[in-house]
Amino acid sequence: MDFRQAPFLYILGSCVALFVIAQALFFLRRAWKQGLALGLPREKLRSVVTSSILFTIAPSLAIAATVLALANALGVALPWMRLSIIGNLTYETTAAQAAMEGLGATDGLSGQVTEPAVFSAIAWVMTVGSVLPLILLPLLLKKLQSKLGGAVSGAKAAWADLMSAAAFLGLIAAFISRAIAGSGSPEKLGDGAGFVSLLTLAAAIGSMLLLELLICRKGWQWLTPFAMPASMFFAMGAAILATRLLPEGITQLEWRG
Repeated sequence: MDFRQAPFLYILGSCVALFVIAQALFFLRRAWKQGLALGLPREKLRSVVTSSILFTIAPSLAIAATVLALANALGVALPWMRLSIIGNLTYETTAAQAAMEGLGATDGLSGQVTEPAVFSAIAWVMTVGSVLPLILLPLLLKKLQSKLGGAVSGAKAAWADLMSAAAFLGLIAAFISRAIAGSGSPEKLGDGAGFVSLLTLAAAIGSMLLLELLICRKGWQWLTPFAMPASMFFAMGAAILATRLLPEGITQLEWRG
Protein backbone atom coordinates (compact mmCIF):
# COMPACT_ATOMS: atom_id res chain seq x y z
CA MET A 1 0.00 0.00 0.00
CA ASP A 2 1.14 3.54 -0.77
CA PHE A 3 2.50 4.91 2.50
CA ARG A 4 1.29 8.40 1.53
CA GLN A 5 -2.28 7.11 1.76
CA ALA A 6 -1.84 5.20 5.03
CA PRO A 7 -4.97 5.15 7.23
CA PHE A 8 -2.92 6.53 10.12
CA LEU A 9 -2.31 9.75 8.19
CA TYR A 10 -6.01 10.20 7.51
CA ILE A 11 -6.85 9.53 11.17
CA LEU A 12 -4.25 12.09 12.21
CA GLY A 13 -5.59 14.54 9.65
CA SER A 14 -9.12 14.06 10.96
CA CYS A 15 -7.93 14.76 14.50
CA VAL A 16 -6.19 17.94 13.35
CA ALA A 17 -9.27 19.11 11.43
CA LEU A 18 -11.58 18.39 14.39
CA PHE A 19 -9.27 20.29 16.73
CA VAL A 20 -9.26 23.32 14.40
CA ILE A 21 -13.07 23.22 14.10
CA ALA A 22 -13.49 22.84 17.87
CA GLN A 23 -11.14 25.77 18.47
CA ALA A 24 -13.10 27.95 16.03
CA LEU A 25 -16.43 27.02 17.64
CA PHE A 26 -15.00 27.70 21.11
CA PHE A 27 -13.94 31.24 20.23
CA LEU A 28 -17.15 31.83 18.26
CA ARG A 29 -19.18 30.96 21.38
CA ARG A 30 -17.03 33.19 23.57
CA ALA A 31 -17.29 36.07 21.09
CA TRP A 32 -21.08 35.67 20.83
CA LYS A 33 -21.46 35.81 24.61
CA GLN A 34 -19.18 38.84 24.82
CA GLY A 35 -21.17 40.59 22.10
CA LEU A 36 -24.42 40.03 23.99
CA ALA A 37 -22.78 41.25 27.19
CA LEU A 38 -21.79 44.47 25.40
CA GLY A 39 -25.39 45.02 24.34
CA LEU A 40 -25.07 44.19 20.66
CA PRO A 41 -28.35 43.01 19.07
CA ARG A 42 -28.62 39.39 17.98
CA GLU A 43 -29.45 40.46 14.41
CA LYS A 44 -26.13 42.31 14.19
CA LEU A 45 -24.23 39.33 15.55
CA ARG A 46 -25.93 37.01 13.05
CA SER A 47 -24.99 39.39 10.24
CA VAL A 48 -21.35 39.38 11.34
CA VAL A 49 -21.27 35.57 11.54
CA THR A 50 -22.91 35.22 8.11
CA SER A 51 -20.53 37.68 6.43
CA SER A 52 -17.55 35.96 8.09
CA ILE A 53 -18.67 32.58 6.75
CA LEU A 54 -19.06 33.99 3.23
CA PHE A 55 -15.66 35.68 3.48
CA THR A 56 -13.98 32.33 4.17
CA ILE A 57 -15.28 30.70 0.97
CA ALA A 58 -12.67 32.21 -1.35
CA PRO A 59 -9.65 31.38 0.87
CA SER A 60 -11.05 27.87 1.30
CA LEU A 61 -11.13 27.39 -2.47
CA ALA A 62 -7.48 28.46 -2.68
CA ILE A 63 -6.62 26.01 0.10
CA ALA A 64 -8.44 23.18 -1.69
CA ALA A 65 -6.61 24.00 -4.91
CA THR A 66 -3.27 23.88 -3.06
CA VAL A 67 -4.11 20.45 -1.62
CA LEU A 68 -4.83 19.22 -5.15
CA ALA A 69 -1.60 20.74 -6.45
CA LEU A 70 0.43 18.86 -3.81
CA ALA A 71 -1.59 15.63 -3.83
CA ASN A 72 0.22 14.05 -6.78
CA ALA A 73 3.61 14.28 -5.09
CA LEU A 74 2.71 13.97 -1.40
CA GLY A 75 -0.72 12.37 -1.34
CA VAL A 76 -3.79 14.04 0.14
CA ALA A 77 -3.26 13.54 3.88
CA LEU A 78 -0.10 15.61 4.44
CA PRO A 79 -1.22 18.71 2.47
CA TRP A 80 -4.63 18.42 4.11
CA MET A 81 -3.08 18.46 7.60
CA ARG A 82 -0.69 21.28 6.74
CA LEU A 83 -3.31 23.55 5.21
CA SER A 84 -5.88 22.85 7.92
CA ILE A 85 -3.64 24.84 10.25
CA ILE A 86 -1.39 27.26 8.36
CA GLY A 87 0.10 27.80 4.94
CA ASN A 88 -0.75 28.94 1.43
CA LEU A 89 -0.04 28.06 -2.19
CA THR A 90 3.21 29.97 -2.58
CA TYR A 91 4.78 28.75 0.67
CA GLU A 92 3.69 25.12 0.65
CA THR A 93 4.61 24.42 -2.97
CA THR A 94 7.92 26.30 -2.71
CA ALA A 95 8.92 24.53 0.52
CA ALA A 96 7.96 21.10 -0.80
CA GLN A 97 9.73 21.57 -4.11
CA ALA A 98 12.87 23.00 -2.47
CA ALA A 99 13.03 20.03 -0.11
CA MET A 100 12.55 17.55 -2.96
CA GLU A 101 15.25 19.15 -5.06
CA GLY A 102 17.57 19.29 -2.06
CA LEU A 103 17.12 15.53 -1.65
CA GLY A 104 17.98 14.89 -5.29
CA ALA A 105 14.53 14.70 -6.89
CA THR A 106 14.67 16.34 -10.33
CA ASP A 107 11.00 16.07 -11.26
CA GLY A 108 9.68 18.33 -8.48
CA LEU A 109 5.98 18.25 -7.72
CA SER A 110 5.18 16.51 -11.00
CA GLY A 111 6.65 13.28 -9.63
CA GLN A 112 5.57 11.12 -6.70
CA VAL A 113 7.50 10.75 -3.46
CA THR A 114 8.12 7.02 -3.11
CA GLU A 115 10.57 6.92 -0.18
CA PRO A 116 9.32 7.37 3.41
CA ALA A 117 12.54 9.13 4.45
CA VAL A 118 12.12 11.73 1.71
CA PHE A 119 8.45 12.15 2.59
CA SER A 120 9.34 12.71 6.25
CA ALA A 121 12.05 15.23 5.38
CA ILE A 122 9.65 17.21 3.18
CA ALA A 123 7.06 17.24 5.97
CA TRP A 124 9.65 18.56 8.42
CA VAL A 125 10.80 21.31 6.03
CA MET A 126 7.22 22.45 5.39
CA THR A 127 6.37 22.39 9.10
CA VAL A 128 9.49 23.97 10.61
CA GLY A 129 9.45 26.74 8.02
CA SER A 130 5.96 27.79 9.10
CA VAL A 131 6.48 27.25 12.84
CA LEU A 132 9.41 29.66 13.15
CA PRO A 133 7.36 32.79 12.29
CA LEU A 134 4.81 31.84 14.96
CA ILE A 135 7.64 31.83 17.51
CA LEU A 136 9.60 34.83 16.28
CA LEU A 137 6.78 37.25 15.46
CA PRO A 138 5.43 37.63 19.03
CA LEU A 139 8.99 38.38 20.16
CA LEU A 140 10.13 40.62 17.31
CA LEU A 141 6.99 42.00 15.66
CA LYS A 142 6.89 45.27 17.60
CA LYS A 143 10.49 46.13 16.71
CA LEU A 144 10.01 45.02 13.11
CA GLN A 145 6.91 47.17 12.70
CA SER A 146 8.65 50.25 14.03
CA LYS A 147 11.63 49.72 11.72
CA LEU A 148 9.54 48.87 8.67
CA GLY A 149 7.11 51.71 9.35
CA GLY A 150 9.93 54.22 9.04
CA ALA A 151 11.46 52.47 6.05
CA VAL A 152 8.30 52.43 3.91
CA SER A 153 6.73 55.74 4.92
CA GLY A 154 6.41 58.74 2.65
CA ALA A 155 8.26 58.61 -0.66
CA LYS A 156 9.66 55.17 0.16
CA ALA A 157 6.22 53.54 0.22
CA ALA A 158 6.03 53.25 -3.57
CA TRP A 159 9.49 51.67 -3.67
CA ALA A 160 8.51 49.13 -1.00
CA ASP A 161 5.36 48.19 -2.95
CA LEU A 162 7.44 47.80 -6.11
CA MET A 163 9.97 45.51 -4.41
CA SER A 164 7.19 43.39 -2.89
CA ALA A 165 5.51 43.01 -6.29
CA ALA A 166 8.86 42.18 -7.92
CA ALA A 167 9.56 39.44 -5.36
CA PHE A 168 6.13 37.88 -5.93
CA LEU A 169 6.51 38.04 -9.72
CA GLY A 170 9.94 36.42 -9.46
CA LEU A 171 8.42 33.54 -7.48
CA ILE A 172 5.65 33.07 -10.05
CA ALA A 173 8.17 33.30 -12.92
CA ALA A 174 10.09 30.37 -11.44
CA PHE A 175 7.01 28.15 -11.77
CA ILE A 176 6.12 29.49 -15.22
CA SER A 177 9.61 28.83 -16.58
CA ARG A 178 9.30 25.13 -15.72
CA ALA A 179 5.97 24.95 -17.55
CA ILE A 180 7.59 26.45 -20.66
CA ALA A 181 11.14 25.10 -20.71
CA GLY A 182 11.03 21.96 -18.56
CA SER A 183 13.96 20.51 -16.65
CA GLY A 184 13.04 16.93 -15.91
CA SER A 185 14.45 13.53 -16.74
CA PRO A 186 14.13 12.42 -20.40
CA GLU A 187 13.31 8.88 -19.23
CA LYS A 188 10.23 9.91 -17.25
CA LEU A 189 6.96 10.83 -18.97
CA GLY A 190 5.28 13.89 -17.52
CA ASP A 191 8.52 15.24 -16.08
CA GLY A 192 9.19 17.93 -18.66
CA ALA A 193 7.29 20.77 -20.27
CA GLY A 194 4.84 20.07 -23.04
CA PHE A 195 1.44 20.65 -24.56
CA VAL A 196 -0.48 20.03 -21.33
CA SER A 197 1.72 22.30 -19.22
CA LEU A 198 1.41 25.13 -21.74
CA LEU A 199 -2.34 24.59 -22.02
CA THR A 200 -2.66 24.71 -18.22
CA LEU A 201 -0.59 27.89 -18.07
CA ALA A 202 -2.61 29.55 -20.85
CA ALA A 203 -5.92 28.53 -19.23
CA ALA A 204 -4.86 29.99 -15.87
CA ILE A 205 -3.67 33.27 -17.41
CA GLY A 206 -6.72 33.58 -19.66
CA SER A 207 -9.25 32.94 -16.91
CA MET A 208 -7.46 35.36 -14.56
CA LEU A 209 -7.43 38.10 -17.20
CA LEU A 210 -11.12 37.53 -17.90
CA LEU A 211 -12.03 37.77 -14.22
CA GLU A 212 -9.90 40.89 -13.77
CA LEU A 213 -11.67 42.42 -16.77
CA LEU A 214 -15.04 41.74 -15.19
CA ILE A 215 -13.86 43.21 -11.89
CA CYS A 216 -12.46 46.38 -13.48
CA ARG A 217 -14.97 46.98 -16.29
CA LYS A 218 -18.16 45.74 -14.64
CA GLY A 219 -17.28 46.77 -11.11
CA TRP A 220 -17.83 43.25 -9.76
CA GLN A 221 -15.57 43.71 -6.75
CA TRP A 222 -17.11 40.69 -5.03
CA LEU A 223 -15.20 38.54 -7.56
CA THR A 224 -11.80 39.75 -6.33
CA PRO A 225 -11.19 37.11 -3.61
CA PHE A 226 -12.45 34.36 -5.94
CA ALA A 227 -10.28 35.27 -8.94
CA MET A 228 -7.13 33.30 -8.10
CA PRO A 229 -8.74 30.07 -6.81
CA ALA A 230 -11.23 30.11 -9.71
CA SER A 231 -8.37 30.45 -12.20
CA MET A 232 -6.53 27.56 -10.56
CA PHE A 233 -9.56 25.28 -10.74
CA PHE A 234 -10.27 26.30 -14.34
CA ALA A 235 -6.67 25.52 -15.34
CA MET A 236 -6.81 22.13 -13.59
CA GLY A 237 -10.09 21.35 -15.34
CA ALA A 238 -8.63 22.32 -18.70
CA ALA A 239 -5.66 20.00 -18.14
CA ILE A 240 -7.92 17.10 -17.12
CA LEU A 241 -10.23 17.57 -20.10
CA ALA A 242 -7.33 17.84 -22.52
CA THR A 243 -5.73 14.67 -21.15
CA ARG A 244 -8.99 12.72 -21.46
CA LEU A 245 -10.29 14.06 -24.77
CA LEU A 246 -7.25 14.75 -26.96
CA PRO A 247 -5.11 12.06 -28.64
CA GLU A 248 -2.11 10.77 -26.67
CA GLY A 249 0.21 11.99 -29.40
CA ILE A 250 -0.73 15.55 -28.47
CA THR A 251 -1.08 15.27 -24.68
CA GLN A 252 2.20 13.36 -24.34
CA LEU A 253 4.17 15.79 -26.47
CA GLU A 254 7.03 17.02 -24.27
CA TRP A 255 10.36 18.78 -24.40
CA ARG A 256 13.08 19.62 -21.87
CA GLY A 257 15.38 22.57 -21.58
